[in-house]
Amino acid sequence: MPELPEVEVVRRGLERWVAHRTVADAEVLHPRAVRRHIAGADDFAHRLKGHRVGVPSRRGKYLWLPLEDTGQSVLAHLGMSGQLLVQPHTAPDEKHLRIRVRFADALGTELRFVDQRTFGGLSLHDNTPDGLPDVIAHIARDPLDPLFDDEAFHQALRRKRSTIKRALLDQSLISGVGNIYADEALWRARLHYERPTGTFTRPRTQELLGHVRDVMNAALAVGGTSFDSLYVNVNGESGYFDRSLDAYGREGLPCKRCGTPMRRRPWMNRSSYFCPKCQRAPRVSS
Repeated sequence: MPELPEVEVVRRGLERWVAHRTVADAEVLHPRAVRRHIAGADDFAHRLKGHRVGVPSRRGKYLWLPLEDTGQSVLAHLGMSGQLLVQPHTAPDEKHLRIRVRFADALGTELRFVDQRTFGGLSLHDNTPDGLPDVIAHIARDPLDPLFDDEAFHQALRRKRSTIKRALLDQSLISGVGNIYADEALWRARLHYERPTGTFTRPRTQELLGHVRDVMNAALAVGGTSFDSLYVNVNGESGYFDRSLDAYGREGLPCKRCGTPMRRRPWMNRSSYFCPKCQRAPRVSS
């Protein structure tokens, strides 16, 4: 599932190619793609028509297109395989095209939502006073947000009574961090994924946040992480950060820091990748 860097890459593409364009019409080609829009496909298409798209926004992994002067936004759920593509009108339809949005201008491009597995979709929601779709009002700011409060995060971490990787993936505590970038940041910080959050000092929290930001900015610089063709930017191009991963997916390969074979352990229906020497497991209290 896309994490903050991948979603931000898509957002930037939409800002360039879709912002400030007026919707001429929308076509829903598969009802599951708008299943979160309770009023249905026809209502979704009708409510978009004639409205001007504002600057696309993001919080963590969540991306939305505000509709100017409506107090509403189109929230995009990319799921496992959702793609927002900007294509020429003349381009052949993708095999898994689910929604098409045409614009009332002469630029010759349209917005397409393509989703092979149909886990994702688009839905229309009222905005909060802060401009967020109301269904994601509980989502915390992400570490690249200028208004992210490091001290508040540290205090919340100390109160959490959890383990550090669980805390990093808690979107109500810090948003945008998923399994890949959690493993990468923890490797850089030399922290085991099961380290209790209550043991974190303020300097240790600050150091970890610095690594989270560094790894996400590095991923952003190369277009995010793509392991297959399902994640692409709005022009259909893959990201290249998978070539720079230090931990995730490197089971059995030598740690880039000490040479010890990297390990993988099952974790919450996922996997955690770590170096057993650099990231020593916490001692179990007797």
